[in-house]
Amino acid sequence: MFGTYFYHQISRKMVVAFGSLFNTIEVRRTDSSDAVTEVIKIPLSYGPKDKMLTRISSDPNLNPKVALTVPRMGFELLSMTYDSVRKLNTLNRNVKKGTTGLKKQFNPVPYNWEFSLYIFVKNAEDGTQVLEQILPFFTPEFTVTMNLVSSMEEVRDIPLVLNSVTSEDTYEGDFATRRSIIWTLSFTMKGFLYPDISDNAKVIETVAVDTHLMSKASVVEPVYFVSEDSTSYSTNYLILNSHDYDDSTRIRIMTEDSSAAASAGATVSRATVTAQTSDITDEDFGFSETFEFFPQGVTHDPVAGTDS
Repeated sequence: MFGTYFYHQISRKMVVAFGSLFNTIEVRRTDSSDAVTEVIKIPLSYGPKDKMLTRISSDPNLNPKVALTVPRMGFELLSMTYDSVRKLNTLNRNVKKGTTGLKKQFNPVPYNWEFSLYIFVKNAEDGTQVLEQILPFFTPEFTVTMNLVSSMEEVRDIPLVLNSVTSEDTYEGDFATRRSIIWTLSFTMKGFLYPDISDNAKVIETVAVDTHLMSKASVVEPVYFVSEDSTSYSTNYLILNSHDYDDSTRIRIMTEDSSAAASAGATVSRATVTAQTSDITDEDFGFSETFEFFPQGVTHDPVAGTDS
């Protein structure tokens, strides 16, 4: 879109991060003396619930020696929705060092990824074993630290919120129909989508600030905010410019509307700050400050960079 290709693999990273949280779940079988007789690591796969349920139901001999077995788990990404509550200022940019300049990227856009985790078991005991290895970590959210855009060193803590836990027991049917217990856990992953990166951006090496003497001959009148004297009942109220006031006792604050009036006067002083290193991308650089004074006043030409 807009002629610029970029792909940060954010959705892929969200899916991988979600699945990695549940790929070490196991179920243990015990005998009458509580001795562990079998340890089953539950396989995890990505896919819709209906497709997995169809594959499980198609095999009447579900046991650990057959290819597709239970207990097993699956998950899928259901939807992505914009989250206006977490909206950031779209004009702010993140800046990082590049090889020949700076890399800039506007703030990301908040989105919610909706996931569902499915637990397929043959009996209630296996289901509760799996749930008790998951639910205690969500109160109701669990935070995952992710490196979302490695080139910008964009590392964020992504909350994973547990929304609901439901169960489905298909025990009804004839004796040839296999019982299936399905637990469904719904999650919301609060992440961000990132725009393109502008590389090799120019670096500001020198900043100069001129101080102008207000020109009385200028036809452009300055605009002020006028601060009222503090009393026991009020502090620093602002008086409108149209009100009468004693100029000797008030503090006047020039507004942005006075830029034309200010620049109409001559430059009487200048403060210049310049970086002291050629490697401007280094965050730990020194700088020099110079101050110039023009008692007679000068007029600065910003295009030519000269004073007259």
